[in-house]
Amino acid sequence: MTPKQKTERQAILTVAYHSYVRGLNARAFFKLNNRETGESLVQDTFMKTWMYLVKGGKIDLMKAFLYHILNNLIIDEYRKHKTVSLDTLIEKGFEPREIIPEVTFDVFDTKVVLFLINHLPDSYKKVIHMRYIQDLSIKEISLITGQSKNTVAVQLHRGLRKLKILYNNKEK
Repeated sequence: MTPKQKTERQAILTVAYHSYVRGLNARAFFKLNNRETGESLVQDTFMKTWMYLVKGGKIDLMKAFLYHILNNLIIDEYRKHKTVSLDTLIEKGFEPREIIPEVTFDVFDTKVVLFLINHLPDSYKKVIHMRYIQDLSIKEISLITGQSKNTVAVQLHRGLRKLKILYNNKEK
């Protein structure tokens, strides 16, 4: 390869890099959900493209060629046998726990409470739903309903008290 050909191919690859690197990185991240691995595969894509150009290969559509190489590298990444140690999982925030029967009852209790909320008066039902289902703050609820924060807090307190009474009656 002559120096002139090398310069031309470098220019072609440089233009392609600046034109397509963002889209390639986005695609890799979308497919892998790991930014570092995706960026590494994009760099490998450009390295493979450069090796192809150095060998004298001809590329008709650069964008299609780059995406084709990237897709093949992503497939290779999927096929790799990945072993994950428990230490690595713990470092990433995974906490192993045993199944406790009380947790199962909490799920059933939650469903019962959600059902019982519908039996409350409308004013209490509305604020309890906003606070505990939609996870809105008292200030946000007061802005939505047009009531003062104090009024919302009182309605929440009274609604919870009525909900506890309904729940205790339901258990009996």
